[in-house]
Amino acid sequence: MSNRLEVRNVSKRFSRMSGVVERGAELMGLKAPNPVVRALDDVSLTVAEGEVVGIVGESGCGKSTLGRVVAGLLQASEGSVLFRGKQLDEMPGKSADEARLKVQMIFQDPSSSLNPRQRVREIIGAAPLHHGMTTARELDDYVSQQMQRSGLDPSMAGRFPHQFSGGQRQRIGIARALAVQPDMLICDESVAALDVSIQAQILNLFLDLREQLDLTYLFISHDLSVVEHISDRVMVMYLGRVVEEAAVGELFSHPNHPYTRALLQERPSLDPVQRRFSAIEGEIASPLSPPSGCHFHPRCPMAMERCRVERSELRLIGPGHKSACHLND
Repeated sequence: MSNRLEVRNVSKRFSRMSGVVERGAELMGLKAPNPVVRALDDVSLTVAEGEVVGIVGESGCGKSTLGRVVAGLLQASEGSVLFRGKQLDEMPGKSADEARLKVQMIFQDPSSSLNPRQRVREIIGAAPLHHGMTTARELDDYVSQQMQRSGLDPSMAGRFPHQFSGGQRQRIGIARALAVQPDMLICDESVAALDVSIQAQILNLFLDLREQLDLTYLFISHDLSVVEHISDRVMVMYLGRVVEEAAVGELFSHPNHPYTRALLQERPSLDPVQRRFSAIEGEIASPLSPPSGCHFHPRCPMAMERCRVERSELRLIGPGHKSACHLND
């Protein structure tokens, strides 16, 4: 399959801009430079046509930042993002705008991502009307079509977001994303704020839409069970770096990296055999001052001296299975 999305060596850093006085103080050595948050560190990823790639990891590992860089909401500090082999930054204005419409994002909290002052008709129909995908005369029918596709009653198009349940608001977000006819959806914890029964409905909707519209997904979640259910391939991140990547069956049955094994060992299970669960020792380090070498070494029970000084590179350890661990040597 050809690649629909390609992320090449993307890094993202956040820092506060210094004012004139602060810059002068920094030049004179009277003030330390503003701290830099290293949210992404040399991340590479490919997503094939029609594929669902899950991204997992603890809070603060850079999952959402990667999604926003791919969606064009954040500009990468280094590296490039290619959609269908073309880099958006190098495309002419109109072509770049059309390409960006093909990648849409669905956010975690539908309550904060929907304008409370707009009716559903305006929320869903504003973008396609602006981009000429429909006309003002046909807008109501167009909105009704998107609502039906997302499992909503078109008769509710005149309501405001607060008049819907959490699951219905998430469906509004899905309808808004589908309204501009995307090829790829980035789901950033899209079911995390929903009840379990509603989660299942939304996940099944994603799978149905994948078949109907030939969609590709980048599915970001901390819920391993959800990722196992919906994904074809899984990428595990830790502190801005990719530590393991494999097909979903391979990763869940034969995890290689110590961090991946720790995540899978401590996930809830219905296995009747009694066992004692314990969190991964230590806390995730601050992206302001990440550890040297392998970022996971302060929490890794198998860390050695090499892990403290040398970065572990992501490399192939089996068919379609990549891991970044010195133990593979």
